[in-house]
Amino acid sequence: MELNLVESFQKDSSAKVLVLSNLITIVLAVAFSWNIIIILWSFWLQSIIIGFFNFFRILTLKDYSTENFKINSMPVTASSSIKIFVGLFFAFHYGFFHLIYAVFLGVFTFASGSITSGDIFYIGLAGLIFFFNHLFSFLYFKNKPKKQQNIGAIMFYPYARIIPMHLTIIFGGIFLFSGIGSAFVLVFFLLLKTGADLVMHFIEHKEQL
Repeated sequence: MELNLVESFQKDSSAKVLVLSNLITIVLAVAFSWNIIIILWSFWLQSIIIGFFNFFRILTLKDYSTENFKINSMPVTASSSIKIFVGLFFAFHYGFFHLIYAVFLGVFTFASGSITSGDIFYIGLAGLIFFFNHLFSFLYFKNKPKKQQNIGAIMFYPYARIIPMHLTIIFGGIFLFSGIGSAFVLVFFLLLKTGADLVMHFIEHKEQL
């Protein structure tokens, strides 16, 4: 299926909400001079939220394919037990990945100085914005007609989605933390992050658009 980004955006309300949530975050970041710690923790929270809703997406699958999907090198067939197993495996693996990520962020936060209650408030606010964004997306696509989906692909999508998103933010963070950054650099990298997030959103949901 060919992916037309403009056409997809026009008919996808969840994509519009995604862009709006990112733009609100960018406005807040500039207006209140967010530091790189707030930015990194905010998008770590978004990643957690993406995984949270993907876990429930797996558990609520109805008609799905297990083609080329194996457990312990053995092919499996679609069943409720397989769906639950895959959901729990994803939750453990994705959660452990983000636990390690949080440890590195914690070290970085400690090395760069203390974090204030104001910083924590902004991180929580950004997390709340992204939570409602992904809740809307989950509900929007939940009952939409769709082709049979592969459970292995659904398990993989969050990783494919967050990697380009976080690489963009990390490279932006290098500039900002080194002192090269400015409001312009902050906005530039956040817009790149938004673009990466949007493209991966369309790829993830292309069969439902």
